[in-house]
Amino acid sequence: MTRPDATPHIAAVTAALGTAGQPDAGFRAIDAALAATTGHVLFTILVHHVALKQSERFYSNMPAEYPVGGRKPVTSSAWMQSVMFDGLPYIGRNRDDIKEVFYDYELIWSLGCESVLNMPVRWNGQTYGTLNLLHRASWYDEADIANVRLFAQLALPGILKIQGAAE
Repeated sequence: MTRPDATPHIAAVTAALGTAGQPDAGFRAIDAALAATTGHVLFTILVHHVALKQSERFYSNMPAEYPVGGRKPVTSSAWMQSVMFDGLPYIGRNRDDIKEVFYDYELIWSLGCESVLNMPVRWNGQTYGTLNLLHRASWYDEADIANVRLFAQLALPGILKIQGAAE
């Protein structure tokens, strides 16, 4: 699938990152950019608290269904190892993939989401958070990884600010 040019959206995000109200202003701009360039129904940003062995939701485009502040334990699952520790993006293409990885799969399905792209936000060999995009079945593929990775790295300053305040 051909996706729109990300260049104007990169410019919008970088401009937003220079404004007051961080990290929320930057996260909203990243949400809008990814909606326009890659697409999503549900979009969240999780911050990884290594010492607490938890991930915490700091941004959600659906706060009623996925409120900010929700926490998930960091487990030893294969998904957690791959995404959080090895820093590899994860693409789930269908309902079975969603069910295999996420305990809240029924809520995800109820939103019309049957595919996912989880992108680690990394710096210096460590994962500090994830950008999580969910959409209808078979929406994401490997061609989306570079674009989402770029926006994930633009989220890094905000995630580091949150982490520094929480640790």
